[in-house]
Amino acid sequence: MRLAVAQPPCVPLDVAENARAHADAVRAARARVVVFPELSLTGYEWDGPAVPVDDSRLTPLVRACAEEGTLALVGAPVAGDHIGVLAVTGDGVSVAYRKMWLGGTEAERFRPGDTPSVLDVDGWRIGLAVCKDTGVAAHAQRTAALGIDVYAAGMLELARDSAVPDERAQRIATTHRVWVAVASFAGSTGGGYTEAAGRSAIWTPQGDVAARVGTAPGEVTATTIH
Repeated sequence: MRLAVAQPPCVPLDVAENARAHADAVRAARARVVVFPELSLTGYEWDGPAVPVDDSRLTPLVRACAEEGTLALVGAPVAGDHIGVLAVTGDGVSVAYRKMWLGGTEAERFRPGDTPSVLDVDGWRIGLAVCKDTGVAAHAQRTAALGIDVYAAGMLELARDSAVPDERAQRIATTHRVWVAVASFAGSTGGGYTEAAGRSAIWTPQGDVAARVGTAPGEVTATTIH
């Protein structure tokens, strides 16, 4: 299966423009699954309303997924005041996961999800995570216990903390013997993230980097996992 990570440019709170950028990334990736960063559709902007699954602004992304046969795992605030992952295919949009472990002061706006989530894609089991989830060993343990082949996470870290996603991904990959895909926000966004880390990457179950991009917004990379 071809697996990709993308770090598209993000205009704060402009879901329509960001959906078009996600669609461009899906077409560039030419992959079965494309993972996007935390809150990638809105940016890390706490005053952004939840993105409904029937939002017409997502139509360009749904269309791109239909053209490419892609499942896009997209970051957005979702109903119930959660930091969510939207699963976008050519058939539409659904809420696939709600972040379980909130970071910093996120609890002032958002509520934690209460259960891990795994998606089945052509027989591949993909466990979902968002940012701080990856730093909590219990999250990976609970998700892996459901039987997974891939641990897919949307991240947002400062550039000065760019080693953090790498350390977590390698630990999860080698502990649970799974592929790990981390899509890491690039550029700048709210919450004081004036310089986000980027450097999205995919790790093998042996903990080696199979694909990586740099720090610039708009970069995409993919690899075939087996």
